[in-house]
Amino acid sequence: MQITLIGSGNVATHLGAALKNAGHQIVQVYSRNAGHAALLAYHLKAEAISNLNDISSNTDLFIISVKDDVIADMASLLAIHQKPIVHTSGATPLAVLQQYTAEAGVFYPLQTFSRTKEVNLKTVPLCIEATSEGLDGILQQLASTISNNVYSVNSEQRKILHLAAVFACNFPNYLYRASQQLLAQHQLDFNMLRPLISETADKVQQHLPAEVQTGPAIRNDEKTMTAHLALLSGNDELTAIYNLLSQAIIKMGKA
Repeated sequence: MQITLIGSGNVATHLGAALKNAGHQIVQVYSRNAGHAALLAYHLKAEAISNLNDISSNTDLFIISVKDDVIADMASLLAIHQKPIVHTSGATPLAVLQQYTAEAGVFYPLQTFSRTKEVNLKTVPLCIEATSEGLDGILQQLASTISNNVYSVNSEQRKILHLAAVFACNFPNYLYRASQQLLAQHQLDFNMLRPLISETADKVQQHLPAEVQTGPAIRNDEKTMTAHLALLSGNDELTAIYNLLSQAIIKMGKA
């Protein structure tokens, strides 16, 4: 399939590489930043463009992978080419694209991406939604060439999935940062926590989270929790987080 990427960020970079490696042709890579477009296009053997007037209609599919608040703008400008348009957002409904084209879809990889770490997309869930059975079939087939986990997920379900992903990924990472700062204040190395983090994440690959919850809150160990709060004295933000999460875990344990 011939594909045009709109965007050159983390998601576009990983998707583009996976699609190219699966035998698809990336025709063009667009970014407002000409340097970013050129860098990604070089790796994908594609044409780099930084002006939407240079978009070619010689493509089978436009994949928009930009910030959520500019997806609609991109779609409105691409509609003139009369080719299917999909976006990769977890939080943006399909209806945003339907304002501009009847052949619209979603191609959402449920994963966190960074430029510096390789991701095996074969293991990444790809969530598909489309306005027609024909496009749905095309997207399902395209997704199956790069992932072994393809799901049909509508816009309402995807909103919940994206929210759950924030709880499962973004919030824990903030807590990792809080842990790192606490350790640094006492000349302790964050590397000491890495095995614990890995083991905790590994447990939920085999069990439901509630089944493997540990720590003073699930034991309702008030003495330890009081001691922890004393150590956080003066840090109102972490004190509030500690209290909130501890009370939620206690409530879960009672349930």
